[in-house]
Amino acid sequence: MSDAAGVLALLAERGETLAVAESLTGGLVAAELTSVPGASKSFRGSVTAYATALKRDLLGVDEALLAERGAVHPEVAAQMAAGARARMAAGWGIATTGVAGPEPQDGQPVGTVFVAVAAPDGTRKVAALRLNGDRAEIRRESVRSVLELLAGELSANERAQDTEQNGGN
Repeated sequence: MSDAAGVLALLAERGETLAVAESLTGGLVAAELTSVPGASKSFRGSVTAYATALKRDLLGVDEALLAERGAVHPEVAAQMAAGARARMAAGWGIATTGVAGPEPQDGQPVGTVFVAVAAPDGTRKVAALRLNGDRAEIRRESVRSVLELLAGELSANERAQDTEQNGGN
């Protein structure tokens, strides 16, 4: 089972939904998710905000943060995930931002990537990646990494719910 199929199965089982915000991956996360039969049960949609202004305008990323730090920053990834979640009325939001190459961007070297998850309770988790390879490899690994981060957060959330239901033991 692919990471996409796994997270979609978990989401569907729990009656939860997912929205995606992408930059460097350019729609590859959404394509991976929608390649799974039945994805529409949980996948709400995606925004490919390649231009920095769209991160601000469509996803609500803080303008001052973008001006000061650029688009390749962990808090930008977190805000993109939260923005996708809020704007698409989904339980979960995930995001990718980074530098696939061939040139550095915002003072960040090629292979610098941040992937993020925004959970239904408002918590956010960001993973910083330093990837090697060509542009296509960096983008593919970014897709794999954001789905893996989501899978981990879904599992942690499920364990927390089980603990609550079992009296905290």
